[in-house]
Amino acid sequence: MSKHLLIVFTALLLSACDLLGLGPDPKIAQKEAEAKAIGGACRHGLRSIEDCYTLNKGINKAAIFDGWREMDAYMRENKIEGAKAEIVPPPPPAPAPAVVEEIISEPKPKSKPKAAAH
Repeated sequence: MSKHLLIVFTALLLSACDLLGLGPDPKIAQKEAEAKAIGGACRHGLRSIEDCYTLNKGINKAAIFDGWREMDAYMRENKIEGAKAEIVPPPPPAPAPAVVEEIISEPKPKSKPKAAAH
């Protein structure tokens, strides 16, 4: 009987981990969801998974791939064509106005007249 109570008590303690705040970190779950969204957007934008990894360095590659794969399955199932994503290069900066340097020479100091030798 005491074994059964111990098992039930242990099960109750373990099931309350989420209530006590001992569950998964919400920041990690949010970052994973964002990475999956990026992967899905890459697939819809007709980007290869390799290009998606290159454009999104430092983001969880496994989650990006999950999002890319899920979007791929969804698009195939619903016969959705992707939208070509293009990165428009920023316009070149306007040329800076030419700077004209003036060279100002300082006047030479006047030399004192030499005294005549006696």
